[in-house]
Amino acid sequence: MRASPTAICLAVLLLSCACWAKPNGAKNKKPKQVVPEIECDVRAGKINLPEFIAKCPAHCKETKQQVYGTGVFASISSICNAAIHSGVITNTGGKVIVRKMAGQNIYKGSNSNGVRSLSLPKWRESFVVSVGKPKKGVIYPSTLDYVPSRPTYVKTSQKEATTPLSTTPEPTTTTTPEPTTTTQAATTTTSTTTPPPPSTTTRARAAVHKVRDAGLRRQEAGSAMRRQLSSPVGPAPRSTDSDVNHKTAVDPTHTRVEPVDAWKPEVNIYESGFGTREQEPGPRAPEPASHGDPNCKVDLVFLMDGSWSIGKRRFKIQKDFLAEVAQTINVGVNGPMMGLIQYGDDPVTEISLKSHSNSRELRSAVDKIVQKGGLSNVGKALSYINKQYFSDVNGNRGGAPNVAVVLVDGWPTDKVEEASRHARESGINIFFVTIEGADDNEKQNLVEANFVDKAVCRTNGFYSLPVTSWFALRKAVQPLVKRVCDTDRLMCSKTCLNANDIAFVIDGSSSVGTGNFRTVLQFVANVTREFEISDTDTRVGAVQYTYEQRLEFAFGQYNNKAELLNAIKRINYWSGGTSTGAAITYAAEQLFSKSKPNKRKIMIVITDGRSYDDVRVPALNVQSQGVIAYSIGIAWAAQDELEYIATDPDKEHSFFVDEFDNLYKFVSKIINNICQEFNSQPRN
Repeated sequence: MRASPTAICLAVLLLSCACWAKPNGAKNKKPKQVVPEIECDVRAGKINLPEFIAKCPAHCKETKQQVYGTGVFASISSICNAAIHSGVITNTGGKVIVRKMAGQNIYKGSNSNGVRSLSLPKWRESFVVSVGKPKKGVIYPSTLDYVPSRPTYVKTSQKEATTPLSTTPEPTTTTTPEPTTTTQAATTTTSTTTPPPPSTTTRARAAVHKVRDAGLRRQEAGSAMRRQLSSPVGPAPRSTDSDVNHKTAVDPTHTRVEPVDAWKPEVNIYESGFGTREQEPGPRAPEPASHGDPNCKVDLVFLMDGSWSIGKRRFKIQKDFLAEVAQTINVGVNGPMMGLIQYGDDPVTEISLKSHSNSRELRSAVDKIVQKGGLSNVGKALSYINKQYFSDVNGNRGGAPNVAVVLVDGWPTDKVEEASRHARESGINIFFVTIEGADDNEKQNLVEANFVDKAVCRTNGFYSLPVTSWFALRKAVQPLVKRVCDTDRLMCSKTCLNANDIAFVIDGSSSVGTGNFRTVLQFVANVTREFEISDTDTRVGAVQYTYEQRLEFAFGQYNNKAELLNAIKRINYWSGGTSTGAAITYAAEQLFSKSKPNKRKIMIVITDGRSYDDVRVPALNVQSQGVIAYSIGIAWAAQDELEYIATDPDKEHSFFVDEFDNLYKFVSKIINNICQEFNSQPRN
């Protein structure tokens, strides 16, 4: 029996549909891109991905999060505001694709789409932004890998919280022969290695401590009698630095042998000077991050002395001091962040800047620090903080001043002058707290005479704080905190006043005239007078131009402010035409080609008329070398040329006055702009 044509057609149609149908069609469906959301303040450098997509919220423009660069941005820039600046998104928010790239030697600032970006000479990583529409087949990560801000909080165990024991392990015997010096006493600390024989300097300092302890023992005897009268158990056994790790006492609570300093039913408040220490309570929930004191926004590190000469008791006093500083200074993310380095033979980071965001956690971390021993190599420690400590990885915030406070028992065992100078040039404010410094009979032991004066930039007493005795250290807490929080006086590091190579390009054309030329030189002197002048601070050079150019003096030719001001006064008026473009090129070749790598390059062009040559190309070339250009026009100067010469934004780098006698009005304005722009830039 034959099938009908209709039945055959129907069968073929059904078979075709079955072949065309996609098995498990849902599985072959194109995966959907999940776009993670970010906040306005998220910087590209805080995300550990070479390329990613993210969604910005609305109104980021109002947050004024900082942006550095145009088109290509430094990784310290806000992603969302960089995207608004580039026109990738509007202030209503939106998706943006971020691609990381190598660092640039210069990032040029500009105003675009209502966002002002700043100039930056150099940064180690860059990024570009594009519209958040992935190419076909490209799927970006659905979650973002952030650089951790600080370690996870770990609760103290019940045993640690309720047992008042030090971290020193139990001795294997109940008696040990007494050592003859503090250095020998240190051989029984937690370190498993035997320290080298004490140096002459270490023995000398230990001997000094031994003499000074004689009076302290008499004071302790009185305090021990007071404890005996108030305690039914009787006085706790005491010891000097020389036998603190060797004598033992029986702990009545745990019925086992402990070192004397490990058994602390009470603390002699006359010894430490930091108040009675109560037994720690049981484990508590982590304290929320503190916002901190906004009037003390500094990135602060203490270099604590862990050398053998300090002894165990003084090391404990030092820790009590640091804990009280942490409490007084009110640590928090919007205020001061505090870290700690212990130095001996070599420095070691005990606490990074991002480890703890409130004072309580920091105090607890300080209490757990164990003495390392060794010499007092302060110079090596200063080199360490300069090269390694103040970095993004360790929590350096960039916008906050970097401050290092060095605690020194007696004197360093290495030289500090050069290491301190390099640290200051890198932007670190250095304070020295010297405890029980060398007297006249001990000064022959110093490796470097007057080491404090050589370590700090000024000898006015602001950056140095001598303390007569370890037992008087508590009195230094408030004065020290007040100083490190006085950000207006932290001027000894690389700041806007001592971090520059400034070139004055001065119009000496015939239209200026002799009298007006002297007024221009007075303006140059008034600006110069505001800066710290030396070879390692701000350097000043000058070029005078007409049709030709003349180098009046080079960077570093005068490293004394008085000599430099006299040199400015001696510049002779030239007279001639006005070739400003050629003068800018000449300044780049004769001055900025010899700039130091760690200097900000600033050019101040002063002219009273239109140039006979083009200024645009020379200005762009010099700015591409990282030079921040200011233009000052007088009388017949052309406004368009002034804007071409000046670094963007023009209104902050270009000025005009009708008469030469009004030049003085711009002195404070230029200084303020230089400082404001410097302070807004992060440190690399």
